[in-house]
Amino acid sequence: MTKDGIQDIAQFPQDVEGLPRRRFMQQLLGTAAAAAVLPRHVWGDPAASLENAARHMPVEDAGDEAFWHLVKNQFMLREGLIMLNAANLCPSPYPVQQMVFALTRDIDRDPSSVNRRKFSGLREKSREALAGYLGADSDEIALTRNTSEGNNIVIGGLTFKPGDEVVIWDENHPTANIAWDVRAERYGFEVKRVKIPPACESVEELIRPFRDALSGRTRVLCLSHLSNLSGVALPAQAICRMARERGVLTHIDGAQTFGSQKVDLHDLGCDYYTGSAHKWFVGPREVGVLYVRRERIPGLWPSIVGVGYSQDLEEDARKFETLGQRDDARIAAMAATVEFHSTLGVTRIEKRIKRLAAALKSRLLKHVPGVRFHTPLRPEDSGGVVVFSAPGIDLQKALNTLYHEHSIGAAVFGGEQAGIRLCPHIYNTLEEMEHAALAVSSLAGEGP
Repeated sequence: MTKDGIQDIAQFPQDVEGLPRRRFMQQLLGTAAAAAVLPRHVWGDPAASLENAARHMPVEDAGDEAFWHLVKNQFMLREGLIMLNAANLCPSPYPVQQMVFALTRDIDRDPSSVNRRKFSGLREKSREALAGYLGADSDEIALTRNTSEGNNIVIGGLTFKPGDEVVIWDENHPTANIAWDVRAERYGFEVKRVKIPPACESVEELIRPFRDALSGRTRVLCLSHLSNLSGVALPAQAICRMARERGVLTHIDGAQTFGSQKVDLHDLGCDYYTGSAHKWFVGPREVGVLYVRRERIPGLWPSIVGVGYSQDLEEDARKFETLGQRDDARIAAMAATVEFHSTLGVTRIEKRIKRLAAALKSRLLKHVPGVRFHTPLRPEDSGGVVVFSAPGIDLQKALNTLYHEHSIGAAVFGGEQAGIRLCPHIYNTLEEMEHAALAVSSLAGEGP
């Protein structure tokens, strides 16, 4: 046992077949919790660690392929698999996995309330780490289970009356669209959907539809920071400023930006922001984050009231996480995930994702005749989500063909924005972007 009461991981059997413990990054063992779980003898050679490489790179350096191959080695993706579906679900790197495994074993060995007391402190370490990572105060951060839960806490926690209006982007995720419809049906307020023009060429073109939709009855403006359907990145800071000047609350679904780009919530100016750890953040599954701007906390009712709730929490975002028994190990591992991002550099991660997305677009243009992008080609107008279609591609077959014949994990949409969605992340390489484009080009013969 360690001094913190957590069983030494050296006593554990191999967690996953072939798991290379020596790939653990020394820097990730710097926090008190990590040091307790991962003792010094499993660190490996610090000189060869990824942390060492990142530390000697200038902040503005996006890294070469050799560096990103080191990053790729932190993930246990099976040999040959090219995962391009980060908008849906991402693997976790070894240090995050091992934190979850070790703390889960600790609970299973001794689930007594006395032993589990330490998790209150580890939860607060995660909260503080996330607050720093997102540019917020720790009292403004609630640790939820995912973006969907955070969205519904906001939607269910505000008070409306007949005649009130909520404006939403038609490209929002269902938990930030349909959930508003259900709430409106129950309480009698109106939901107004906004559509942006295709192929917008300026920030003003993106802002105007939302500005025109606001009225004297509008209470809330809800939009995705970046669309999972088209890959369009909205100028959220400018939209939040515009809404605030009109006395309208802003609710930002950050599922596609939490972990994929640098986010400063105080600078962004929104009132509510939600995110999931299992997407771009590459964190533990079934943990999420809800940000509520300090002055908005008293006016938002909790959806669930359970053990730990008290009137003392009325001005504290912790009042939104009295959700019953939680998986303490996963919540504690959020701090290790922030550490992983900090090791690589948040700005460097954002640059890498945009570079991969740009490379993928250019290779699709080169190899796929007639390719049409739903996603803007300019990196500043998009992120890591790339959605496209092309003549001759049978979308009903594309998903299985890409996976079974080319070992590519992707997503496929029907409806108005029908197409293939590919979302590269830091565990991908430029070589894989070429392979993906060639695989898509081979689909053209599948069409009717």
